[in-house]
Amino acid sequence: MQTIRWGIIGCGDVTEVKSGPGFQKAEHSELVAVMRRDAALAEDYARRHNVPKWYSDAELLIEDPQVDAVYIATPPAFHKEYAIKAMKAGKPVYVEKPMAMNVAECEEMLEASRQADVPLFVAYYRRQLPRFLKVKELLESGIIGEVRLVTTIHLGQFKKSSWRVQPEISGGGLFVDVASHTLDLLDYLLGPIASIQGFAGNQGHHYEAEDIVTGTYQFESGVFGTGNWCFTSYEDMDKNEIVGTKGKITFSTFQNNPIVVSTLEGEEQYMIEHPHHIQQPLIQTVVDALRGQGICSSTGSSAIRTSKVMDDILKAYYLKDR
Repeated sequence: MQTIRWGIIGCGDVTEVKSGPGFQKAEHSELVAVMRRDAALAEDYARRHNVPKWYSDAELLIEDPQVDAVYIATPPAFHKEYAIKAMKAGKPVYVEKPMAMNVAECEEMLEASRQADVPLFVAYYRRQLPRFLKVKELLESGIIGEVRLVTTIHLGQFKKSSWRVQPEISGGGLFVDVASHTLDLLDYLLGPIASIQGFAGNQGHHYEAEDIVTGTYQFESGVFGTGNWCFTSYEDMDKNEIVGTKGKITFSTFQNNPIVVSTLEGEEQYMIEHPHHIQQPLIQTVVDALRGQGICSSTGSSAIRTSKVMDDILKAYYLKDR
């Protein structure tokens, strides 16, 4: 069967350990080219990671006949442009999260995927991590009964500003960067969100983007949810609780904490470590799907739902842009 030969557009920090080596270590997958606008940095990455080709022009990588599929690891402001170019060239795309700057851009990308008849995948890799597959297994086992409510609290200390808090590059602030993971994971575990209300503000005044967000939502299944994100807190912490008629499951999206199942009978913990290259399990499902040997659960069609939730929560804060 065919080996999928990958090219990376934007070989920055996220590709050093989290994702880049995953394309080399996944079965029937090979990383053959990388691109970065700084030619010296592109060449350095290729040398250090034993990648045969490097480019400083994204279009040259897309046009390379030895590149079968393209991974876009740039900031969100460039996702739509590169994804559409790659798909128009007939090449499947795996794009970093969030999928794009807003829902309108996501819709353009999905239309390009349909027109070119090539798949579009999004790097919501928590859907395939063993820890969260265990959470899904526990939910499906019925151990906590019928799910009624999910709550999320995410606290972060103020950190020096970066492109992630520049809305013109990232699509918002740290909420967009990190809450997208949690919201997509809840979509995977509990199904799509049907309705949403939210509030966003800026309490720290360190930058223009939002730094505090509250969302309330109802899933299509009837489950209710609330989320609170504050990025000017005294500590770094995140916790999700899924409450059912017989118990609850507590777990963290980002921190290396155990899954805790609490019922009237007692408490049980499951500590499941993440793989070293954290995107590799999802990358494997992408490769398998491209080879006709399986499916990937994180596609443009699923990822646009998360973008829609974030847009709805933030629309009052970004009236001019959304």
